[in-house]
Amino acid sequence: MKIEKIESSFAPTKDKKCSVANNGMVSSAFPDATKAGVEMLRKGGNAVDAACASALALGVCEPQASGIGGQSMAIIHVDGKTLAVDGSSRAPSLAHISFFEKKSRRFIGYKATTVPSTVATLGYLNEKYGRLDWSTIVKPSIRIAKRGYRITKLQHEQQVKNLEKFFKVKSKSGAKYFLKDGEVPYEVGDLFVQDDLAYTLEQLAAYGFRSFYTGIISTLIDKDMKLNKGFLRKEDLAFIPIPIERKVISRRYRGIRVYTVPPPAAGSTMLLVLMMLNNLPSKFLARTPRSYHFVSETHRKALLYREQRRFNPETYRQVNDKTHLSRNFAKTLVKSIRDTIDPELPIKESFETEDTTHLSVMDKDGNAAGITQSIELVYGSKAAADGLGFLYNNYMSAFEFENPNHPFYLRPNSIPWTSVCPSIIFYNHEPWMVLGTPGSARIFSTLSHFISRVIDHNNSIDKAMEKPRIHCAVDGKISLEADDSLVDIIKHLKKMGYKIDIRERYSFFLGAIHAVLKKQTGDGFQGVAEVRRDGTAEGLN
Repeated sequence: MKIEKIESSFAPTKDKKCSVANNGMVSSAFPDATKAGVEMLRKGGNAVDAACASALALGVCEPQASGIGGQSMAIIHVDGKTLAVDGSSRAPSLAHISFFEKKSRRFIGYKATTVPSTVATLGYLNEKYGRLDWSTIVKPSIRIAKRGYRITKLQHEQQVKNLEKFFKVKSKSGAKYFLKDGEVPYEVGDLFVQDDLAYTLEQLAAYGFRSFYTGIISTLIDKDMKLNKGFLRKEDLAFIPIPIERKVISRRYRGIRVYTVPPPAAGSTMLLVLMMLNNLPSKFLARTPRSYHFVSETHRKALLYREQRRFNPETYRQVNDKTHLSRNFAKTLVKSIRDTIDPELPIKESFETEDTTHLSVMDKDGNAAGITQSIELVYGSKAAADGLGFLYNNYMSAFEFENPNHPFYLRPNSIPWTSVCPSIIFYNHEPWMVLGTPGSARIFSTLSHFISRVIDHNNSIDKAMEKPRIHCAVDGKISLEADDSLVDIIKHLKKMGYKIDIRERYSFFLGAIHAVLKKQTGDGFQGVAEVRRDGTAEGLN
């Protein structure tokens, strides 16, 4: 790896998709949310404060992907300590397996929601690791909700795609809040104001994050759920889903240390892919049929291992991390890759349609924070909290419903599993880069591909972010962004037995990198915000 080339070839852009700064950097999926983070840095806050403010603002600006009705996972490096923060949501006590035998009930409506944990996670992070008071952190999101923001092309398109699903909710509560006049998609450029959400956020600012779970907000949620036959109750909220601090997991890739989050998140899947690729010379990972085949098989094997080995570390220890992430295990998987598609791997069709968001922050004092948060499906359950203005998540779809011995089998207060893996890359024992992405089951492939492009091919983070992406599902379906130079490679892959799924260039389907880098060959920071989404990267000078 040539770090001088990586850092010196970075080029800032006028649209702030790529930015440089001297005293800290924030990258998120919406300009107003990025500015909220920078505002915290300007007020003397650290990376955690900035990340929390951006995360709350994203819930206002990007309701299709996250919000205070969802869950958040974080990785932070504060005062020399790196840790993972597991902000899993919880299953309501009334949610019983028998109701969800019909799969559609897991995705839409009031019964599809778990106990929201985002507010507890952000409040905990700010309280324990931040510098600024909570009310200061919440203020930007209140301001954005009151003043409104302009609907983007991406948001308009997502509303069009999900229009019918909004009306499957009998109360039409999601449609009331997130469609124009409760009936049609907002047009691009329309001002979108959220008065009820502003009220909710004002309550949180005034009475603290715990008030979401024990105050007037919980009373209103309880009333709303009873009225609409949902499962969530005041008693569920009163437990307050305070996040669990977990030990980060890490491995080296080409000598560079990558830290990420352990189960129930998917950091181990991403590390396993990197460890498998580490058995190949960097020059092999070029644009050839053989390389695409090899990378596709690493995706399939890593994904299959995750599906077989999903586990809740609080109750089950059936997998030894050291075995799973050992060099010998990775080498064994690599040796099992054939010159043709592996017919022994499952060929079942897989469907993944969730949306998520990620933000990355670094400050001048060496602190770093990455938060990935979601309400699961695009616009969550399509049901919203009456009078409170936020969407309920549909994380009930992320439980196991058939095998009672499975650690993620639905039971009271159990947690869903998730595909997120916010990460921090270290160079010379210091945080060099914070990164993450949405993309459901494609998160691990988007991140591992990005990391490989930086480390193996000496791409700056802006070049690595823009390049076409690839993901292979367990069933052998390879998703590729349209690229004329791949015609011969695609023909070869089809002959090998792969199913090819061509996506548009800069596809929404293949993730959204938001990354921040602290320069090692000079002073300052670099930040990139995904060209496939609406965000920006901005810093403090």
